Amino acid sequence: MLTTAEMLQMYRTMALITATSDRASAEVKSGSLQSAFYPVRGLEGVCGALSIAVTTEDQLVSTYRSLGDALAKGSNLRGVIAEIYGRSDGVCGGKGGPMHLHDTSVGFMTSTGIVGSGIPIAVGLGIAAQLDGAQRAVVTTFGDGATSIGAFHEGMNMAGLWKLPVVFLCQNNQWGEHTPIAEYAANTDLAGRAQAYGMRTVRVDGFDPVATAEVLRDALARARNGEGPTFVEAVTYRLTGHSGSADYSYMPADELAAALERDPVPSFRRRLLESGAASESDLAAIDAEVVAQVDDAFAFAQASAPPEQDLRYRDVFADTAALAGTGVAL
Repeated sequence: MLTTAEMLQMYRTMALITATSDRASAEVKSGSLQSAFYPVRGLEGVCGALSIAVTTEDQLVSTYRSLGDALAKGSNLRGVIAEIYGRSDGVCGGKGGPMHLHDTSVGFMTSTGIVGSGIPIAVGLGIAAQLDGAQRAVVTTFGDGATSIGAFHEGMNMAGLWKLPVVFLCQNNQWGEHTPIAEYAANTDLAGRAQAYGMRTVRVDGFDPVATAEVLRDALARARNGEGPTFVEAVTYRLTGHSGSADYSYMPADELAAALERDPVPSFRRRLLESGAASESDLAAIDAEVVAQVDDAFAFAQASAPPEQDLRYRDVFADTAALAGTGVAL
């Protein structure tokens, strides 16, 4: 059972993700942010749950829709926004940009621009953790569309066979770019499909952050204890277009309206108030802090300098005497 402090922490993270995503989309539409950006509206419950389920030792591999995952793993908001702007104060010095965020200081190993391509990376990290005998788990997030590519099936099979400490977190928002799941998948029961790989599977309501957090905690504990991988299908709905500036008039109005009724942050806010876990003044204070934090981060990013020109030559070849931890001399 989650404590009151954990639920408030989760609310803070979710509110921060919503405010940041909305602000970034607005900046894209205004032209002040000239960058690809993929909103995370609808995923806040899953990301909030992830924020209290992972430890600092756990590792995370994400997708290009990575803003919520990065904040859930503990990346600094200023650094994340500066990276989206491609500025020198970004978490990758402006070199990664929005599609290739990484912040290894908090175990956010990478995000990738190709659908599903983070899965084999996470499996590799899982093999490393298993060989090291480390008490850490690896989480990889991906959308429902990723379950139809080859790398998904190869990674799932290997993880199931070798009992790797990996949690496959499918953020099922029910859209593959502009195509609804029922029009590209013969079997939309993704958790059922994952069972074929001999691993534990769980389907959870991704709009319910408490239920999702409990499922993820259990899955991560099993991974750390050597009990193998878990596939978690968190069912949500994408509340915006595919990208920050995209039209989404093609989405059925009744479906979208029903999903908006369960918009994660306002729904969780009502739940906290009705249960007595928080007062209106408690949540208003958090909301005000979030607004100030987002304003600060965007101002910081916009004032940050572009990367130095010679950055293009860094990180291409190792320039140390040996690869750390491998004993391999260069």
